[in-house]
Amino acid sequence: MRVGRGGLSPVMVGRDTELRRLAALAAGPDPQVALVAGEAGIGKSRLVQELTAGVPAETRVLVTQADPGALGRPFGLLLDAVDGLAVGRGGQPEWLAAVDRAALDVVADPAHSSVERLRAATDIVAALATAPAVVVFEDLHWADPESTAVFERIPDLPGRRLLVGTYRPDEVTRRSPVADLLTRLERRHTVTHLRLERFSLTDTSVLLEAVSGRPPSYRAAASLHNRTGGSPYFLEELLRAGGDGGVDLEQLCDQPLPWNLAEALRRQLDDVDPRQQRVVEAAAVLGHRIPFDVLAAVTQLPEADLIEVLRDLVRRGLMVETGDDEFGFRHALAREAVAEQLLGRERRRLHELALEALLAAGDADPALVARHAHGAGRYDDLVRAAREGSARYLAIGAAHQALALAEMGLEEAPEDLELRSRAARAAWLANLLPDAGQHARRWARDATAAQDRSAALRLLVRLAWENERREEMQVLIDEIRDIIGQLPPGAEQAEAVATVAQSYMLTERLEEAITWADRTIALADELGLPHVRLAGAVEKGSALLNVPGGVNEGRKLLLEVIEDAETAGEWLVAARGLHNLINNGPPFPPTEGHELLERMRADAERAGFEALAVAAYFEGRARFAVEDGDLRAAVEALEEGHRRERGYVRAGRRANFHGVFLAGLALEAGELDRVDAILPTLTEPGGKPSLAVLGLTFHLACRRGDVPAAEAALDDLYAGIDRIGPPYGEQVHDVVAAGLAAGLAGDRLRPLAERASWSTAVDGWEALVFAQLDEADGRSVEAIEGYEAATGSAELRAPVRASAHTGAARCLVHLGQTDRARDHVRAADALLARWAGWRVAEVDTLRGRVGLAATAAEGAGETVLTPREREVAALIAEGLTNAELARRLYISKKTAAVHVSNILAKLGLSSRTQVAGWLAKGRRG
Repeated sequence: MRVGRGGLSPVMVGRDTELRRLAALAAGPDPQVALVAGEAGIGKSRLVQELTAGVPAETRVLVTQADPGALGRPFGLLLDAVDGLAVGRGGQPEWLAAVDRAALDVVADPAHSSVERLRAATDIVAALATAPAVVVFEDLHWADPESTAVFERIPDLPGRRLLVGTYRPDEVTRRSPVADLLTRLERRHTVTHLRLERFSLTDTSVLLEAVSGRPPSYRAAASLHNRTGGSPYFLEELLRAGGDGGVDLEQLCDQPLPWNLAEALRRQLDDVDPRQQRVVEAAAVLGHRIPFDVLAAVTQLPEADLIEVLRDLVRRGLMVETGDDEFGFRHALAREAVAEQLLGRERRRLHELALEALLAAGDADPALVARHAHGAGRYDDLVRAAREGSARYLAIGAAHQALALAEMGLEEAPEDLELRSRAARAAWLANLLPDAGQHARRWARDATAAQDRSAALRLLVRLAWENERREEMQVLIDEIRDIIGQLPPGAEQAEAVATVAQSYMLTERLEEAITWADRTIALADELGLPHVRLAGAVEKGSALLNVPGGVNEGRKLLLEVIEDAETAGEWLVAARGLHNLINNGPPFPPTEGHELLERMRADAERAGFEALAVAAYFEGRARFAVEDGDLRAAVEALEEGHRRERGYVRAGRRANFHGVFLAGLALEAGELDRVDAILPTLTEPGGKPSLAVLGLTFHLACRRGDVPAAEAALDDLYAGIDRIGPPYGEQVHDVVAAGLAAGLAGDRLRPLAERASWSTAVDGWEALVFAQLDEADGRSVEAIEGYEAATGSAELRAPVRASAHTGAARCLVHLGQTDRARDHVRAADALLARWAGWRVAEVDTLRGRVGLAATAAEGAGETVLTPREREVAALIAEGLTNAELARRLYISKKTAAVHVSNILAKLGLSSRTQVAGWLAKGRRG
C-alpha cells in the first residue's frame, strides 16, 4: 500500500489545473482513465493525495504503490492493497467482507493459471472499489506485469470509477510491462494524460510563503529556485535541511546551498547519532520495504534500541512505516542519495550481512538473495539464486521476473545452459521475441549434448512460426529431423518428433503431419509419455480435418483426445484441440457449437492461454454469428473481443486473424473506410503481408472501383501465392466476386481457382467459385449447375449460400426462366435477413426482374444501413454531436461526419433530428 509522502507545504502548489481535471473525471458518469507522468520528486503522489482527500464521502478510494529495486511478486500491488486493508491502512477493513475469499486464494495460488488469477483479481477490485470509486496505482514503472494487467482491466468494470496511474517516463523501457500497457490503453480507452513539469519561479515563491508563513523576497525566491531547478522535492528537502526551528529564508540563502538533491538529503544526516546512521545506511542498501527482523540482523542492534531509532527517524521524516513491521525511506530519491555516499566496501559489507540474514532465515525470495549476493560479490550464491528463482518464477507464470533473474545470473555465468534456456523461454513467454531469439540461438550454439540442442531448436521453430519466417522454420525442422536419431530414448526425443508433426500441420504439409503424428503417438506409447501422445493426437486429428476423406476420422479423434486431455488436466492440449475442431472442420449445429466454444474458453483459462481464452473465443462467437447470417452480431462479437483483449495481437505474431476477420466483415458491410484503417495494422513494419492481407487489399480496391489499383493488387496476390502457398476456398470466392464486380475479366481471375487448395470435405467452395467464373464466361447452364450445388452445401455459411442463390437467379433470368429465378431470390432474401452490404445489394437488383416488389422504405433503411451506420444512427438519435460521436466510437471527426452524411442520404432524410423519428418508427413496425 502507498504510504504518505506529504510535503512541508500545507497546501499543494502549482497543480491546480491538473487537480481540477482529475476531480472532474472522478465526478463523471462513466469509467475514466488518467495517467500522471513526471520525473521523480515532481509531485505525483502529492497530487494523488489532494485528489483522494477531496472526493465525496461516498466515493471509495483504493491506493496502492509498486516497489522499486525488486522484481516484485505477481499481482503484488493488489495483494499489498488487501494486506493494507486488513491492518486498517488505505481504506476500511470492513471492505474486505465483500471480497470472495476463494478469489483471494486463486490470486495467491500459482497453481491456478494466469488467466484464472487475473479474472479473480479483477473481481476483487470490483468488490473493494465499488462505484463510485477512485483507484490509484502509483509508480507503474516498477509494477509487475500481472499488476499492470489488473490495471488495464479496471476500466472495463461497470460503474463510475476513476483509474489513476502514475509513472516516471524515464524509467519506462521496452521491457517494462507498463510500456505495452500504455499502448494498449490508448487503443481501448480514452485516456487523459497529465504531465507534471517543474515549478516556475512563481510556484517556488508560493511554496516558500506557504512553508515560512510570509512572502519571500525576490532574492530568496530566485536563489532557491535557481539552485533547485524548480524541483519540488529538492526544494522541500533543502528547506527541511534548515532544521526544526522554523525556516529563515534570508539566512538560508546566506549559507552555502547544496548543489544537488543528494547533497541536500545528506545534510539532514549531519546530526544523527551513530546508531541512527547505521540504520539509515543499512536501509539504503536493503531496499524499499525492509522487514524489521532483517534490519535488526544487519544493524546488529537490540530490538529495543532499533525501535527507538526507527521511531526517531520516522519523526524526522527520513523514514516511514511501509507496512506491518516493515520500514523504508520516505522517498526513493532519499534512499538513492544515502546509498551513493557509501564506500564500496561499506556497501559490500551491508549486502553480505543482508545475504547472511536471508540465507539463515530460509526460503527467502531468490530475487532478494540474488540482489544481495551480487552486491556482496558472492557470485556463486548469485548464480544459485538465479537458477532457483528463474525456475520458481517460470513455474508460476511470472515470465518478466524469471527473465530478469536468469539474465542476472548469466552476467556471471554466460556459459550456463540452464540459465540460458530459462532466459529464452521467459523472454518468449513475456513476448520479448527478439530477446528470446537471441537467447535461444546462443543456447543452441553453446549446447554440446544433443538433448540441449534439440530443446533449443524446438523453441527456435516456435519463434520462426510466430515471426512468419517459414523458410527459416523449414531449415530448423530439418535440423530437428537430423538430430532425432542422436537423441537417446526419452522425453526430449518424443517432444522433438511432436514438434516436427506440429510444424508440418501448421505449414499445411498435411500428409507429412499425419505421418509424424503417428510416429509421435507410437513413441509416446513406447516410452510411457501420455502428455506427448495427446499432443501428437491433436496434430493428427487437426491434419485429418483438412485432407480429402479424413474429416470424420479427424473429428472423432479430436473429440476423443479432448476428453482424454481434460481428464488428465492437460488443458492447453484440450483447448487447442477444441479450437481446431471448431475452426477447421465442418460447422456444428448451433447449440453443440456454442457448447464446444464455451468448453474451449474454460480449458484455455485453466491453461493460462489467453489467446484462446479471449481472442479465439470471441472470434468463435463471430464465426457462429456469420454461419447464422447475423452480420451485426458477428461484428459485435469481434469488437467485444477487441475490448477485452490484453494485446493478443502481439508484436511479431502471425497475421492478426482478429483484424483480418473484422476487415472482412467490414468489406461485407461496405464500410470501406474502416477497412482502410485496419489494413495498415495487419503487417509488421518492414514485414511482408500475409495472403489474407493481400486478398483484402485487392478486395478493397475492387469495391472502391479503382481498377488500376485492383490490377496491381492482383499481381501482388499472385506473387504472394508463389511465396506463401495456395489460397483457401473462402478467400478465392471473395476475391473472385470482388474482381468480377469491378469489371475484371474472368481469365484474369481463373488462375486463382486453379491454384487454390480445395478439399472434397468442403466442395461447396469449389462449385461456387467455378460457377462464378462460368457465369463471367457466359456459360450460364454450367454456372447454374455449380451455383445450385453450392446452395445445398452445408459447409457454406448462410450469406455465402445466399450469394449462390443470387448467382443462380441471375443465370436463370438470362435464360428466361423467371419462375425458378424468383425462388432463388426468395431463398437469398431469407438467408440475408440479418445481413447487409454487397450481397444484399445484388439481391435487390434482381427483385424487379423476377416480379418481386422492392423492399418497403421503412425496412429498406435497416437493410441499406451497415451495422456501423446503425450504431451511429442510434447515437445521433441520442443527440450526440460529431465530436461526441468521434470520441464515443474512437474515430475522427471527419469520419463521423461522413457516417452522418451517408445515413441521411440512404434514409432520404434532411436533418439529424429526423433520425430519431425514423428509428422509433422502425421499432414500432
